[in-house]
Amino acid sequence: MDELFEALTLIQTKRIKGFPVILMGSEYWQGLIDWIRNTMIGNDKIEPCDLEIIHIIDDPDEVVKYIKKFVIL
Repeated sequence: MDELFEALTLIQTKRIKGFPVILMGSEYWQGLIDWIRNTMIGNDKIEPCDLEIIHIIDDPDEVVKYIKKFVIL
């Protein structure tokens, strides 16, 4: 979890070049996303657009398609 938030912070603050942050399994991650939305965004700690950095995907094939959008061949 620490590494996830570290990566998100570095991307959010533009300290590193953005990359796909994909969380597999919407059922597993939904509680965290709800907390971020209700607590962090709800208390003006982050902007709603910051949540757009995270992509929750259930299908492995969709993960591959999403990552390929960012890969320069």
